[in-house]
Amino acid sequence: MNVVRSVNGVAIRMTRERWQHIIENHNDLAAHYDAVLSTVENPDLVISGYGGTLIAMRGIAKGRYLAVVYKELSKVDGFMLSAYFTSKIDKKRKVWPL
Repeated sequence: MNVVRSVNGVAIRMTRERWQHIIENHNDLAAHYDAVLSTVENPDLVISGYGGTLIAMRGIAKGRYLAVVYKELSKVDGFMLSAYFTSKIDKKRKVWPL
């Protein structure tokens, strides 16, 4: 298990089980484990997701982004849910930076 800090200073966990779930559903991410972790720690922006989740986004190529979905359970604990590549950002949902 690896732990990184979100932009809010919350420890966000990536468990082995969750990583397996991510790459089973998004096999194009298999070689990008470190990029997923660093996207939560150093995103270009964070948008609000559904059900209280946050989505850290980082540009990886022109018009292409790595998105990592995570949840902050408290001011000190959270976990990653999913990750995927996308070309779309809903900037109306931006929560960081303000």
